[in-house]
Amino acid sequence: MENLPAEPFFLDASPGKRFCLYHPPARDMLSNQAFIYLHPFAEEMNKSRRMAALQARAFAAMGFGVLQIDLYGCGDSAGDFGEATWAIWKNDIAYAGQWLMQKGFASIHFWGLRLGALLALDYAVNEESRTDPAKFVLWQPVVNGKSFLTQFLRLKLVNKLMSDDTDKVSNVQVFREKLRAGELLEIAGYTLSPAMAAAIDELKLGQLVVRNSEIYWFEITPETGRELPPAGAAVVEAWNQSDVYPKVTLIPGLSFWATQEISECPALLVATLKPFKSLAGIQS
Repeated sequence: MENLPAEPFFLDASPGKRFCLYHPPARDMLSNQAFIYLHPFAEEMNKSRRMAALQARAFAAMGFGVLQIDLYGCGDSAGDFGEATWAIWKNDIAYAGQWLMQKGFASIHFWGLRLGALLALDYAVNEESRTDPAKFVLWQPVVNGKSFLTQFLRLKLVNKLMSDDTDKVSNVQVFREKLRAGELLEIAGYTLSPAMAAAIDELKLGQLVVRNSEIYWFEITPETGRELPPAGAAVVEAWNQSDVYPKVTLIPGLSFWATQEISECPALLVATLKPFKSLAGIQS
């Protein structure tokens, strides 16, 4: 089944424009359903471009439209990374959804990787216009924003220790204090603003309860036989108590968003398509 070429364009938004890549459904499998892909944070976005492209093409071949959007300050979109805010990024999802609806798609699903998974859920929690069940594909979702931010800040600590900077008396807490004081931090080539840091710090996956939803959680593990880590299991339990029952799939493979070289996880692509075959009218 031959895919139609992906269509790059700039989407009108505010502030500025967003670079997007639209994957139309395959000609003989036209669908009224589409996915919005929400990329991960900072350099993880670049490391996972190939996997995102492969999955987008696979969804399109199955009959879904896919819109990949570079969020404000990211990739080829307008703005600087340090100017981005969590609120602007959530507005970007709204712009993307409106564009897809104008293209004739009746049902919009969300597919997010790492912090992008949290962004999708946080947006949908307050989406009052939704009537049909929201469907989410969560690739390795960040479980706790504060822990994630701590890991990101440690990149600066490593760079500082490896430099010739005589001021070696720094730690993550010092960086957090600088952010609270309103200081911008340069980390691994990205400018982190106090506002973005504060927003990420508050995020907890278990608290993002999207009722009337179908959640497909895909977790990469280093080897077969592993279970969902305790923090992830606690999220599932919290969601279950709110009548949200995610379908969790564990897949052995490489953490492609963090590997030194660009890498792939073919098993993840296969597993991600499986729950949507019936939706696309494909017999298993």
